[in-house]
Amino acid sequence: MALHDIQTRIAAAEAAADRPAGSARLIAVSKVQPPERVEAVLAQGHRLFGENRVQEASERWPPFQARFAGVQLHLIGPLQTNKARQAVEMFDAIHTLDRIKLANTLARLAQERGASPELLVQVNTGAEPQKAGILPEEADAFVAEVRAMDLPVTGLMCIPPVDEEPSLHFALLAKIAARNGLAELSMGMSSDFEKAIRFGATYVRVGSAIFGERAYD
Repeated sequence: MALHDIQTRIAAAEAAADRPAGSARLIAVSKVQPPERVEAVLAQGHRLFGENRVQEASERWPPFQARFAGVQLHLIGPLQTNKARQAVEMFDAIHTLDRIKLANTLARLAQERGASPELLVQVNTGAEPQKAGILPEEADAFVAEVRAMDLPVTGLMCIPPVDEEPSLHFALLAKIAARNGLAELSMGMSSDFEKAIRFGATYVRVGSAIFGERAYD
């Protein structure tokens, strides 16, 4: 387990970027990790976790939440519309708002519940056809449309192409967020979170560097 090492590196990156301590929050990405690894990180005091699938999270987290107070869960994987109700009841934030149909569903659920998770719009900064997300040139209009639904859009998320310099994508996401008055930037993973912090990341999503490599079925 390397939680302390990652926290130390985040603090150093914040200082190097002349940013306040704690301005980049660590999301420990627990998807597909064995329960004992997740419990070990909880036991060290960490409380902010990211999951990719609603079903996996619904099975994993209730027992942990009964034992560990203050757990926050963020959905960082794609959200199917038919899982939206379950997601808004379980997650404190959803980082993958990427289409109007989903926004309409979330707006209806927010009206029903009188509350909504924090919402971040996923931007496909590399315009990759296989990847979800709003294209950069469509992001301003999408944010405006979602805001008109009274949804709490607080920021943007991106996953840069694996074969391109991530800093270019982090800079683009920060520029889109700034012109739309959005405070949160969810960007940076195990291999590049220090670069993301330099460009203003407020959430960094780190999995394997904390938990070890995932064991997929």
